[in-house]
Amino acid sequence: MDLEKAQRAFKRNRFECSIFKTKEKASEYLNGKIDGCSIGMGDSLTLAEMGLYDKLISHNTVYDIHHLPVDREKAGFKETNDAFLEIARKTLTTDIFLCSVNGASETGVLVNMDGTGNRAAGSLFDHKKVYFVLGRNKMAPSLEEAIWRTRNIAAPKNVLRHKFLCGCSAHGGDKCYDCGAPDRICNALVIYYKKMRNTEMEVVLIDEDLGF
Repeated sequence: MDLEKAQRAFKRNRFECSIFKTKEKASEYLNGKIDGCSIGMGDSLTLAEMGLYDKLISHNTVYDIHHLPVDREKAGFKETNDAFLEIARKTLTTDIFLCSVNGASETGVLVNMDGTGNRAAGSLFDHKKVYFVLGRNKMAPSLEEAIWRTRNIAAPKNVLRHKFLCGCSAHGGDKCYDCGAPDRICNALVIYYKKMRNTEMEVVLIDEDLGF
């Protein structure tokens, strides 16, 4: 993928856009930019692989559903779900929101799929700034290919990661089967054609494969 071409396209669509060679450089950049803030994090394997929570928590207030105040191995479903919802709601009212995306196009459009809605909601409104952090593997030449990637690569892999029971998990996560399972995570598709009004938004592109 041509990240510089994508950067120009994102800027035309009113997003700020930065490119970094490594996740370490991107982490240093974000850790330097965000200080003394309240931060919400979406369910992002990319951010986890970057170790951002551990960097930011030392000088910010951070709410991340990967760091629930319960032992998920020992807790029951209701206790774990209640803790998840409590943290998810807090992420919606923070100064800064950090998330990744499931797909993006070289034409400067971002794509996310969501099952519960907290990540989509947090990325759209009422933060001072939203950062979309993504590796080169999330990029596709066109919007149509970015949507296909979201449904047939990212979503099934995330279903397997969370051990959900869906049509795709029953078939080894090979593609989307457009199922009606209660665990389905393909409930809402968000396409960010342009930057939202009244919110600063920055795309952080990393020249490495990160997340799904």
